[in-house]
This record gives sequence, C-alpha cells and structure tokens, in this order.
Amino acid sequence: MRKVLIVDEVHPSMAEGLTNLGFEVETRTDLSLDEFVTILPSYEGLVVRSKFKITAEILTDTPLIFIARAGAGLDLLDVEACIARGITVFSANEGNSDAVAEHVIGQLLSLTHKLHTSDTEVRHGLWEREGNRGFELKGKTIGIIGYGNMGKAVASRLSSFGMNILAYDKYAPSTDYPATMDQIFERADILSLHIPLTSETRGLISTEFLDSFKKSIIVINSSRGPIAPLEPLLHGLRSGQIKGLALDVLPNEKLSTWSPVEKELFTEIAAYPATIFSPHVAGWTTESYYKINEVLLEKIKLHFSL
Repeated sequence: MRKVLIVDEVHPSMAEGLTNLGFEVETRTDLSLDEFVTILPSYEGLVVRSKFKITAEILTDTPLIFIARAGAGLDLLDVEACIARGITVFSANEGNSDAVAEHVIGQLLSLTHKLHTSDTEVRHGLWEREGNRGFELKGKTIGIIGYGNMGKAVASRLSSFGMNILAYDKYAPSTDYPATMDQIFERADILSLHIPLTSETRGLISTEFLDSFKKSIIVINSSRGPIAPLEPLLHGLRSGQIKGLALDVLPNEKLSTWSPVEKELFTEIAAYPATIFSPHVAGWTTESYYKINEVLLEKIKLHFSL
C-alpha cells in the first residue's frame, strides 16, 4: 500500500479521503525540518501547505510519486526538480478562488467607501461625513494581471458592479476581457494582481511600473508579497500615484524577523489612511479549507485512476 505523509494542518477530510482512495496515511504536523527530511524516504506521497520549502535537495533519493499542495501557489516547491524526478505535483487553485474574489472585493469596497477609516472614527466619537465621502465602482476600470482561477473569479463578480474590466495574462490571454499592459496603463483606475511568484514576476511592481499608469490607481495584491516590494509601494503613495492600497500579502510575512528598514517602510505605508492589510487570508475561509481538499482528492483520484 502506498504511504502518504501529511505535514501541515489541513482539513481532516484529506486523511479520510486518501484512505478511502487506498493510501496508507500518516499525519505528522509536529515534525522539525530535520525530522521531516529523515523520514520522507519512507513515503510515496506528500501533502504540504506552507510549513516547509520543498527543495531539490530534500527531494533527492526520495521515492515520492506525488506532492499535493493544499493551496494555490507553488513558490515553496521546486517544480522543476519534481518534473526531473517524475514527481507529479497537484495544487488546488480552484479550491479557494471564490474566497480570494470575495476578499478582494471586500478590501476594494472598504477603500472606495472608506469603511475601515470611518468605522474607526465613529468608534472614537467622530462623526465626519464629508471626510468619508467615497466613490462608486460603477463605470471604473479595473486591470487584472493574471487570468487564472483567481483573476476570472474576481472579474466575474466585478462585472455585476458595472465596471470596465481589462485582463492581461502573458501565458493564458483572456478571451472575455482581453487587454494589453499598455491598455491597462492607459485606462485602469484599479490594479489587482493574481499571478504566481516566479523569477519573472518577482519585483514586477517597481517604481517604473507604477509611473507607467496614466491615472492615480488603487493597488490590490492578494497573490504573493515579493511581487510588490514595499519600496515602490511607498514611492507610489508618496507621489500620489497610488491612491489606495490593499495588501493580503507582504514580501516578508515573518514579522518577528523584520529588519529596521522593513519596519520603517511598513510603518510609513500603514500611516496612509487609504491602506488596508490582512494576514494572507484571502483564500483562507471555512469553505475553502474543505474545498481545497476536494479539488486535490479529485485530481489524485483521476491521475491514478483510483
């Protein structure tokens, strides 16, 4: 019987589902990295979320035939090394696209209608109506970079708001809302990022990139933090090129390890009222916690014809 190791906290349905598919499952969420590397050669399957970065070195001399990532991004996994070793990689992009779309829209509405700041003011006894006048999304243009499951889910929902949608994807161009980056630079009021972290996308949001927009824009990043470093984001806020910023992700999400420079950058960014943050939870809902497993289990079942 093929043995599968689960090393991250995932919905209990994963172990149950793999067992029903005929795998022998062991859940070890208590492992240190050294312990994990030591026991990995005993397993043919691995379920991981974000506890360990799976490098080529870790994969050496393992009999793994598949790795299932309980989430969307694969930046913590050396996919090329997996391919070279014949390891099939499963991800669950479809499982949390609804959650991400709703989260993005929630952040966007909070910024455009100043819900986060007005709530704070009222709680502190301030009743400032004019200062909290918002603006409507109808008729505005959103540029979506990345038109996979997440980008499509966002576009689908925002179309009902009467927005103009421009979608750019270098590798999977949109047939629904096709656009070039030049069109997004020219027309966008809002920019939403839905791309994986790769060597190509790391640092995509640069000072030069932001200065290419003809309008002052709202920037929303629910993909990966290193795509939008803090320095250019602060530049955009200072210059007025960014009029609103919503971040579910940060370049360094281990806040306890921040350098003095990182702390200073974030503190200055957070001082702008038109900013809103969340701790990488856009795709982390009660429903997606379960749906991610459903997607992975179905892919594993189909792949092995179980």
